[in-house]
Amino acid sequence: MNRSAKRHSPLQVALLGGAIATTATLSVFGPVWCRSVRAALQDSPKAIIDQVWQLVNREYVDSSFNQQDWIATRQTLLGQEYTNREQAYVAIREALKKLGDPYTRFMDPRQYEALRGQTSGEVTGIGIRMELNEKTQLLTVTEAIENSPALKAGIKAGDQILAIDGKPTKLMKVDDASKLIRGKAGTVLTLRMGRSGQNPIDLKLQRANIEVPAVRYSLKQEGSQRVGYIRLREFSAHSADQMRRAIGDLNTQKADTFVLDLRGNPGGLLQSSIEIAQMWLDHGAIVRTVDRVGGSQESKANHTALTNRPLAVLVDNNSASASEILAGALKDNQRAVVVGDQTFGKALVQSVHELPDGSGVAITIAHYYTPKGTDINHKGVTPDINIKLTEAQERQLASNPNLLATQNDPQYARALSILSSNNFAQPRRNQPSLEPMSVRSTDLKF
Repeated sequence: MNRSAKRHSPLQVALLGGAIATTATLSVFGPVWCRSVRAALQDSPKAIIDQVWQLVNREYVDSSFNQQDWIATRQTLLGQEYTNREQAYVAIREALKKLGDPYTRFMDPRQYEALRGQTSGEVTGIGIRMELNEKTQLLTVTEAIENSPALKAGIKAGDQILAIDGKPTKLMKVDDASKLIRGKAGTVLTLRMGRSGQNPIDLKLQRANIEVPAVRYSLKQEGSQRVGYIRLREFSAHSADQMRRAIGDLNTQKADTFVLDLRGNPGGLLQSSIEIAQMWLDHGAIVRTVDRVGGSQESKANHTALTNRPLAVLVDNNSASASEILAGALKDNQRAVVVGDQTFGKALVQSVHELPDGSGVAITIAHYYTPKGTDINHKGVTPDINIKLTEAQERQLASNPNLLATQNDPQYARALSILSSNNFAQPRRNQPSLEPMSVRSTDLKF
């Protein structure tokens, strides 16, 4: 759940959000030992193994390493011979499995690049979302992203991608097509596009760096209520800025109430979730993290809320990590009514490091608790109003996304009824002016 630009120094990113900071790979052994061993391991697959081991040794949240002899693990790893990096990667993954933590994981360069792209909130390409149409078995555009080369070229949802640089896409997997479409900003590719009722055409598009929208919003007239509906897909590096713009625009449109939709949001950057919580909360705690030695750090609201209008938050079983931090903070502070299904239940924070060969490792470094001290790990946030969709309702909404946030969406409809109730509690403070929010930059490690 992170992102950032390519760097040669290690990257540390707190998943669920967090500050990005360069870190040095430190050894637990003496400087003389370090020099001799590093010289021996230089340009060897064992160098990556040693770096991963030392990072885990220094940061992993469980100092017992799941009752494993971590020193012996290192000796075993470095006592083997590896003829290539792939063998070293396999050995690292096997060692990390013994920690019993699925979130502490090794990523090869391709996997790390994908994670970095996801959390950066940016892609290099032409700016489309696509899927393989089940009926036609053709790659079909589902969305052309705002301000993208694709949108500027007139590509729209429903268009078919028939070929990429002359390569037919019939039965091509989405991932394979994405690899062909992505590339260095400024380079050109040719797409053969089809549209119902028209002859196929060839479009030349120049790749660009594109900010991926994580926030969608609209003002809905629901009876006598003007409802500001905001859907947050993930907590990326750009999510807080996009949320700030959404709230500001909906305030300008004089929204009476808000619905914040976190359903299906898998999480992302910790700092992003804290900054977004501060936009809704004027005061109160947001989250408390506890590291391996019991050291705790609490993040709080900083009197910079952008609105005090009534708020409902929609969650489901796929709302995880940073989503749970935000939902838990708004619930515990009685700032919002939480509607939907029990959330995923991930109360762990990871740091992510980039390694010299372009691979990366995510390490669980802390446990977090909601403002009331609730441990939601493996449990999730319990909604104030529990509404679990039936399988039929889930299929209906999945097959027709236009039904989301309408009266055909049971969770949204229930949120509206709650917001229209006079019993809904609003924050006691006056609504602040819409001045730009001041966000404190921090190098705190989560």
